[in-house]
Amino acid sequence: MKGGDPTAARPDSEPEAVGFVLAGGQSSRMGQDKALLPFCGQPLVANALAILRQAGLAAFVAGARSPLDAFAPVVEDREPGLGPLSGICSALASTSARHAVFLPVDLPLLPASLLAYLLLHAQISGRAVTVSSSCGFAQTFPAVLDRALLPALRGELGAGRRGCLSGFETAAASAGKGVSTIAVELLAQCGQVSHSSSLPAARWFFNINTPVDLERCQEQISRADRVI
Repeated sequence: MKGGDPTAARPDSEPEAVGFVLAGGQSSRMGQDKALLPFCGQPLVANALAILRQAGLAAFVAGARSPLDAFAPVVEDREPGLGPLSGICSALASTSARHAVFLPVDLPLLPASLLAYLLLHAQISGRAVTVSSSCGFAQTFPAVLDRALLPALRGELGAGRRGCLSGFETAAASAGKGVSTIAVELLAQCGQVSHSSSLPAARWFFNINTPVDLERCQEQISRADRVI
């Protein structure tokens, strides 16, 4: 690990939960490291870290290929090139926290209240994996994972299976704890979660992969702020 240790965030006791920004992708469609691209006046990685911190979590960067330790402590991927599931395993191995919240660097429209709700649900329900759904489809991220899944997730990687959501489901089934999938539309409707710019839930999962995506995402924020 570079720059720090997730367990050092609360030196007097083990943390109950920590947050990780997944920033280990190659950004091939973007043409440059998307983590450092400006979004609403700050790099995407800083935006993602701020979301985790607003959710009440100590925030770290996982799987980084570029030097991002100026923004937060970095957990380096022990097996680079195997996709985000490898970065997740490295992150889980770096902390003694019971739960870890994972947020990709390229989902800048997610509200912190959603992460906080998913974590609270995971802590109360005891489920091994907690994710959300949008328009009836389960979303891989953000995800709240029980650290006890680490051996099973490593087993998925060792078997050549790199899919995150399928890996989460398989690992949770092996632990006998299951997966919770919570519809964001219902949470928004009953006021449990909300966006600071009043964006509707259907837009929260807008993913930035290309320069055009980045422009569209910033336009959505600017338009929503003007309406407010």
